[in-house]
Amino acid sequence: MLKIGVLGAGHLGKIHINCIKQLSVYEFVGFYDQDENTAEKVSCDMKVRRFPSIEELVDAVDVVDIVTPTISHFECASLALRKGKHVFIEKPIVATVDEANRLIKLADEAKVKVQVGHVERFNPAYIAARPHINAPLFVEAHRLAIFNPRGTDVPVVLDLMVHDIDIILDIIKSPIKNVSVSGVSIVSPTPDITNARIEFENGSVANLTASRISLKNMRRHRIFQKDAYITVDFLDKKTDIVRIHDVKGTPDPLAMTIDLADGSCKQITIEQPEVTPINSIMTELESFHNAIINNSEPSVTIHDGVYALKVCYMILDEIARNQQIVQNHLK
Repeated sequence: MLKIGVLGAGHLGKIHINCIKQLSVYEFVGFYDQDENTAEKVSCDMKVRRFPSIEELVDAVDVVDIVTPTISHFECASLALRKGKHVFIEKPIVATVDEANRLIKLADEAKVKVQVGHVERFNPAYIAARPHINAPLFVEAHRLAIFNPRGTDVPVVLDLMVHDIDIILDIIKSPIKNVSVSGVSIVSPTPDITNARIEFENGSVANLTASRISLKNMRRHRIFQKDAYITVDFLDKKTDIVRIHDVKGTPDPLAMTIDLADGSCKQITIEQPEVTPINSIMTELESFHNAIINNSEPSVTIHDGVYALKVCYMILDEIARNQQIVQNHLK
């Protein structure tokens, strides 16, 4: 049985600890958190072992689950990789592109498994929709959140939009051609709301909006492809597939149909694939175990995580350029 330990016992770290304790495929060894009060409370409340240092925890396990603030991801992951440990690391994978490139080199040298916590890949609504998604032409993504001070240490692109970027890169397999961006800071020093239009070389387009100052929560994708329109509600765990078919012969009088300008007729059908309830975090952690045991590629590879991060920085760099243009204009 693989021994696993958790670095970071904040809000998400506690969720990871609780999930791992329920997974029979791992032996949960303990956790480390640099905050003395947090570590003591979590140890007492959850009845789990706390380690006095990162090094001692890493030495005691086979797998390191990194759920610390993003700024410390590289330090934690590089230590674990140098000691030959498998690494599960929450999104975004690291804080900068330079760190990402260095981490890939370390992972290659260590010859261990690394999986990135892009948990929406394991959302049951996305799992239900994924087999029906084929060569999307246009994707509209909205990820809106009611303001929460937690997470404002990074731009909304790295905090929220990174989820949607990863999904977009998973369903559109084409190099990026152009990125157009608008982003503004409202309550924090970094952008709180951002819109990005990503154009791909194959002609596909994705329009993403992320906000952490909304009056309601929303996590939804609308995917348009030839003869189909698919909605994925990541929040409410629902998927709808609207298909458009050619009508041969006399159409069903009770069916939804549309008459086209060329005189032909199309029929509309709506499918709702079964969405099987699962705990997405438990599922992604279990999938990582399977990748280690079977020596297979993780569901979300280190290269997936790095690519998503690089696209985030394409967007952030464009925001910075736009802001500089505005400042120069105001001088």
